[in-house]
Amino acid sequence: MNPNSPGQVNEQGIPALPARISGLDALSRNLWWAWQPEARALFRRLGLTLWVRSRKNPVAMLRGLSQERLEALAADPLFLREYDAVMAEFEDVMAARRSWFLDTYGDVGNGGIAYFCAEFGVHTSIPIYSGGLGILAGDHFKEGSDLGVPLKGVGLLYQKGYFRQRLGEHGEQFAIDEPFHPESMPLERIWGNGDDGTHAIVTLAGREVHLGVWRLAIGRTSIYLVDTDIERNHPDDRALSHQLYRGDLEMRLRQEIVLGIGGVRVLRSLGLEPGVWHANEGHAAFMVLERLKERVEAGDSLDDALRHVSASTVFTTHTPVPAGHDYFPREMMEKYFTEYVAGMGMDEQTFFDLGRHPEDDGRFHMSALALRTSDHRNGVSRLHGEVARLMWKGIWPNGGDGSGTAKPKNPPVTAAQAAVEIPGAPTEAQVPIGHITNGVHLPTWMSPSFRRLFDRYLGPDWLLIQDDAALWERALDLPDDLLWRAHLECKHRLFSVMRGRARRRWQDEESKPSQAIAAGTLLDPEVLTIGFARRFATYKRASLIFSDLDRLEEILTHTWRPVQLVFAGKAHPADEPGQALLADVYQKAMETRFGGRIAFIEDYEMNVARDLYSGVDVWLNNPRPPLEACGTGGQKAAINGVPQLSTLDGWWAEGWTRLNGWAINERQPIELGGDPSARDEADALSLYDTIESEIAPLYYRRDVDGVPRGWIRVMKHAIRTGGMGFSSRRMLKDYVERYYAPAAGSSTGGEEG
Repeated sequence: MNPNSPGQVNEQGIPALPARISGLDALSRNLWWAWQPEARALFRRLGLTLWVRSRKNPVAMLRGLSQERLEALAADPLFLREYDAVMAEFEDVMAARRSWFLDTYGDVGNGGIAYFCAEFGVHTSIPIYSGGLGILAGDHFKEGSDLGVPLKGVGLLYQKGYFRQRLGEHGEQFAIDEPFHPESMPLERIWGNGDDGTHAIVTLAGREVHLGVWRLAIGRTSIYLVDTDIERNHPDDRALSHQLYRGDLEMRLRQEIVLGIGGVRVLRSLGLEPGVWHANEGHAAFMVLERLKERVEAGDSLDDALRHVSASTVFTTHTPVPAGHDYFPREMMEKYFTEYVAGMGMDEQTFFDLGRHPEDDGRFHMSALALRTSDHRNGVSRLHGEVARLMWKGIWPNGGDGSGTAKPKNPPVTAAQAAVEIPGAPTEAQVPIGHITNGVHLPTWMSPSFRRLFDRYLGPDWLLIQDDAALWERALDLPDDLLWRAHLECKHRLFSVMRGRARRRWQDEESKPSQAIAAGTLLDPEVLTIGFARRFATYKRASLIFSDLDRLEEILTHTWRPVQLVFAGKAHPADEPGQALLADVYQKAMETRFGGRIAFIEDYEMNVARDLYSGVDVWLNNPRPPLEACGTGGQKAAINGVPQLSTLDGWWAEGWTRLNGWAINERQPIELGGDPSARDEADALSLYDTIESEIAPLYYRRDVDGVPRGWIRVMKHAIRTGGMGFSSRRMLKDYVERYYAPAAGSSTGGEEG
């Protein structure tokens, strides 16, 4: 079909684009635009109301525009000037033959790097993520595009997403399924050789499940999303790709078979032969079984196959909480794998030994499988690496040889930071699990105000050299007045967004006056604002600041130094304690004693997150150590000049310098096990003391021009820390150097070699 033919639409239902602006179609379907401010501004010019209503989704926007509007844009000189500039940059990026990766490593990796993950958070328009794991994976791919790393993602296409959040009058959470309209998403259906366009088949307990594939383009990288909602599949099997982290344990097992085994088969059907295979969390670990099976069927012995597959496999664990790791009963595994394992020439006990936890013989553990079948293993912060080694030391009862892991390449730590360690944790030489600390994609999470400031004072090409430590030393010389102005712009924007969301719910008759107050309509942009946004799991302690309500009231309503709190986050629909915690926080926001100085942002998602990270004054993170693997929210806040107030856990245990934020109860050693109530009480007291005696006085100490010079010094050090050590550029280069390149080198000739 000719997309420029009058009165016609293309296959995604987009109205006929005039020839002069026909490139909008291709641009809208590649998420490169999501981290390019000029591209986002271009789409916003199509219509601000439609931009907001579509949740900043240009594919949906183009479907909603009239032909008259499109013709007017095609004749608008100002729009055309912006359009030509954006399209020229997009075409240059997509046509580029050189990149950091190619210049540094050439064709290392052979057919590229396959990256398996249960969720990908790239943009709100593709709601196939729940939180930190997915957003980290999305940042991994955006940075991969920027650096030219040949990543090929594999995930599931959740046609009902995770869930949209609605809160009742008393804070009760209602999970609303997201409507799935692929024609309004930046997705491309890839047709396979099956008679219904499918690509591969997996067998689940004797029943064949046919797999479709959709491609999600992220700049120069791609993610292939497996779809089981195929008409010929059994209804129970069609539902496998409907929802993320929903359903019972057997549903989870079936999904992970589709992801791991099915994902490998899909890549093969597409003619892709990766040289490196990365399992991002244990959900994807079944991919190693399919690759073992391939090699055994090709004539390798099981030992040789295992040696080869392990050499080319990278495994990243993100979960320091034992309950967060997937495990399945033996009888359930026998139901789905007895025939499969027999076809590999592997006896049943050998198979179950691959997934055996040292302290749990009765269940099959996905992380244990991944650890035993990969030579390259890591946690996602220095402290989490210690936790992981302690959790899994039983897999190497006699100590490991450190094969497949390299010495840490993270920023050096101070003496204070080095004191944060797990008593009795094995060394990396004893248990070969390393660490690469997570980082965030700066172009995605940088606010427009701060990006403009950096462009002016760090240089227009600062993003190209963002991993140069010397660049971030210059952040300390940013002009105080302009830095403070940029922050206030971000803060006013956040409050405007919150009020707009509250207004829309009120107009739609979906809320009561008390809920409008809880949504933040009474917040004052002049008041010190502390932000907290997390999944509402109990160990993250969202209610820690409510430990002493009388003291909190004094802090929030102080005559000269008031404070206000902004919360956001979801609880898993099956997590009743988490939902109860969320409801408790929400109810506090409606209590008159706090004077409207507590707010809760409903339906937290990426678009809102970007405004929240940059719009608060302090980022609060108070998990019970050492249960926070990394905590990338604080990194996103830091790069926007927002200091962190946190327990010394996750990334903050290596990022805190005493100049860039505050540590809660810094002298308390990490204690594993026992009653946590004493730690909670001590941490709450430290939290209150720090706000009252350090944070609030510093924030409200202004010069004659009303500028808080001392506070701005902390902001500058936060920027320096975030940019210097905690970007996805540093993270991905570490993965390439320490894991991807060695894995490719040890897998001679790739998987087919």
